[in-house]
Amino acid sequence: MIEVTKLDNSKLWVNADLIHSMQSAPDTVITFTTKEKIMVREPVEEVSKRIIAYHRMVNAGTAVPDLPANLN
Repeated sequence: MIEVTKLDNSKLWVNADLIHSMQSAPDTVITFTTKEKIMVREPVEEVSKRIIAYHRMVNAGTAVPDLPANLN
């Protein structure tokens, strides 16, 4: 999940895997695979960087919190 800022300055966490496309018009419009759209303050380039960072973290295995010793 990545954090974005809606136009009313509220923070929102979105599932990066469900983003279908983004458009700069002039605010960034994120379209999800569900066809739902939201407008956010961050430019497309910044949202793209957050998506890439999220996927790197997931692929590196650091997105999963450490489990208690008795669950390992």
